[in-house]
This record gives sequence, structure tokens and C-alpha cells, in this order.
Amino acid sequence: MQNLSVLSINVSSPKSFSVIIKVCVVIPFFCVFLCIIAVMLQIFASHKQFLDTSRYILFAHMLINDTLQILSSVLLFLCVMGQVKLPLLFCVPLLFVCTCTFQNTTLILAAMSLERYVSIFYPLQRPASWRSDRIWIITLPLWIISFIFAIIELFIGNHSPTVDVLSTSTLCKPTVVNQSPIQGVYRFAVYVLSFAVVSVIILFTYMRIVMETRKMRQDRASVSKAMHTVLLHGFQLLLCLLAFTQPISETLIGLHTNWPAEDVAFFNFFCFILIPRFLSPLIYGFRDQSLRKHIGNRFLRLGMCSPAKFQPLNS
Repeated sequence: MQNLSVLSINVSSPKSFSVIIKVCVVIPFFCVFLCIIAVMLQIFASHKQFLDTSRYILFAHMLINDTLQILSSVLLFLCVMGQVKLPLLFCVPLLFVCTCTFQNTTLILAAMSLERYVSIFYPLQRPASWRSDRIWIITLPLWIISFIFAIIELFIGNHSPTVDVLSTSTLCKPTVVNQSPIQGVYRFAVYVLSFAVVSVIILFTYMRIVMETRKMRQDRASVSKAMHTVLLHGFQLLLCLLAFTQPISETLIGLHTNWPAEDVAFFNFFCFILIPRFLSPLIYGFRDQSLRKHIGNRFLRLGMCSPAKFQPLNS
């Protein structure tokens, strides 16, 4: 989200052509994402087979988390594009949610990989915390850990006691709460540690499932399916890692083009923040056969019902 700071550079008017183009690109993209996610969550809520499966419950948590991430990112983007100044009372929570959800994505991916591991190696004696009625024992600590990391990052910064959070308005950018160098070091250390731990978990579960596939003569299909699911979680983690390639892309674009700084920042924001968050849950959701069937039926119904309202009366 650091590139949102650059987006405000040289934007002289919110009605400038460049700003309008950027907003027109982001808003439809965001609306399509919300529509698909809303359909998925409605399917989860209306079918007991999904509510009784730990894997789908974890996936629903990832959908909610990524929705909050994209929603907060787009709101920050619109505020910067429109040069809208918000009171710190509203700006800080918005940045806080953005930070928490970014961190939480990797933790949920680790939990989903471990769930596949448990389902394969302990199908009949699954630990209580991994059952669908108690999966909250797993998900709640993930959210708490993400909030704790974000709270620590917020409080280790330099804050002026004379600033009134109710009356002080500012352009809502990450630099508002990330002004101290120690915050940057802390954030980098947390991200590297979390991504390293999650990578080890995904690699461990994948290798163990591969070894189990070679041993088993029966039910190889379900084990192989679990192996491909864990591999997909690794791909989702790589999509999250794209957010850290922004400095590299900014350097490469700066060397080979004459793009303004705000255009480079928008390119990175769209390609390395929005698109990975958009693709990650959709790839997983449409890959699942049961969920894909329900999604197809739901959109088929919408497609069949919509024209019916506009059919002309027979003369």
C-alpha cells in the first residue's frame, strides 16, 4: 500500500483526464469482484454441505478477508485520487484494516494447507479443533495475530500528543501512520517471517501428501486432489508476494519509460495489489467442482430471470 503515497503526486485536479481513467478502470473491476464474492458467500450460507466442511469455512474466511482488503485499498485509492482529506479518526482505522487483512491472507493460506494435511492423515480421528463446528478455534487466533501485529506497528511509531484525531484532517496515505524508520523495519521483519513460515508449512504439507500418494493404493484420487489443492495454496502465496515486487517494477519502468510517478504507482497498485487479490479466491473457488456447479447455476438463473422482466406483451 506504500504506492498510494505516490499516487497523490502531481494530481492537480480530481477531474483530470488521468484520474478519471484510473477511477473508471478500478471501479468496474471492484464491482465485478464484489458481485462474484457476494454470490459465493450466499452459496456458502444457503447450503449446509459447505457450512459442515472445514475447508469451505476457511475459504469463506479468506473471501471475507480479501473483500475487506480490496475494499479498504479501493477506498484509500479513491481518497488519494480525489484529494479527499479525512479525519485521523477515520483514516487510521482504514489503514489498520488494510494492514491486518494483508497479513491475515498468508495465515489463512497456511491454515487451509494444514486442513488438507489433517483431512488426509487423520480422516477418522480428526482433532477437535479442525472439525467444522470448532474451526473457529483455528480462525480466531489468525485474526487476533494479524490485529496484534498491526497494533504493535501502529504504536511503535512517533506520534504527536498535541494532534487532535477528531479535528485533524489529512490525505489518507500509509505515511500518516508509518512515519518512523523502525516501523518500516518491523513491518519488513514481520512480512518476511510470516511468508517464510507459511512457505515452510505449505512445502511440508505438499511433500507429505506426495509421499502419502506413493504409499496408498486406494483412494489415490482424493489424496492427489489434496496435493493439487496445497499446490494451489502455494500459487496463491506467490500472488501475495507480488506486492513486494513493486520496487523492482518501479525501477524497471523508470529505466525503460518516461511514465510519471503517479502512473507507475497506479500500475503497481492495479497489477500487484488488486489483480492478485482478485484472482486468488476466484481461482480456488472456480476450481472446486461443487462450488463451481453452484456458481454456474446461480449465474444461469440470473441470466434467465433478467430478460424475462423486459419481454414485450403479446399483442
